[in-house]
Amino acid sequence: MKTPDFLKKGSKIALVAPAWKVTPDKITSAVKWIEEKGFVAVYDDRLFAECNQFAGDDDFRAGVLQDYLDRDDIDAIFCARGGYGTIRIIDKLDFTKFAGHPKWIVGFSDVTVLHAKMQQLGYQSIHGAMLKYFESDNKEPLETLYDALTGKWHMVETFQETSLQGVPIVGGNLSVLYSMLGSDLFPETDGKILFIEDLDEYLYHIDRMMMGLKRAGKLAHLKALLVGAFSDLHESSLPIGMTAKEIIYEKVKEYGYPVIWDYPAGHVDNNLAIVLG
Repeated sequence: MKTPDFLKKGSKIALVAPAWKVTPDKITSAVKWIEEKGFVAVYDDRLFAECNQFAGDDDFRAGVLQDYLDRDDIDAIFCARGGYGTIRIIDKLDFTKFAGHPKWIVGFSDVTVLHAKMQQLGYQSIHGAMLKYFESDNKEPLETLYDALTGKWHMVETFQETSLQGVPIVGGNLSVLYSMLGSDLFPETDGKILFIEDLDEYLYHIDRMMMGLKRAGKLAHLKALLVGAFSDLHESSLPIGMTAKEIIYEKVKEYGYPVIWDYPAGHVDNNLAIVLG
């Protein structure tokens, strides 16, 4: 995987909204952080466009993101928030000029679509904090984001002294991954560490999605499974009778590779940055 240039003083970071809409008051803390770190925040009124739940219609959102993907003066793209919508625009984007000046794509949840595209194209990206984390008193997610952007990577402690050092991490939000199953966007998992996390799902939905990945052969040849936060899960009126951990482990236990549980990444306050790819 190719590594975009690390950020330095004066690097420009574009703020975009590829999915749900954003209001001006929500970017204040992020812009302040960017400037305090010596970077330059780049955005305009297009960031605050609205079309129902989206930050503009599909063509509009794709056009804004395309602008920043193409620009040689942009060094990183921060996705303001997730929700839903990135998969609606991914096929409208052209990454030809991006290849001439690759930049860090940062975000998580619905941004898993963009991370998958980066992995398809052969570039690293960052599963990391979006807007609400810049308003939080917990600074560790932002510290790990800054370190990733500037080349001070941290190895997952569990990977030290193991054969997992140097193995690429792919994946992201389980629901979004499941929506890409069977398409060219689903990441290659053989020989990789697959990272998964999710939020606000019924437990039987987790079971359905893990069964889908298993039946598609996406779990059989991993080097390891890295399980992040599975937050605010629900039991249905007819209980499935298993926890999320039990559901996930049932699907992979036959393969014998390591499963790393409860990694602090996903829809939790302590959402640490992960360099994907």
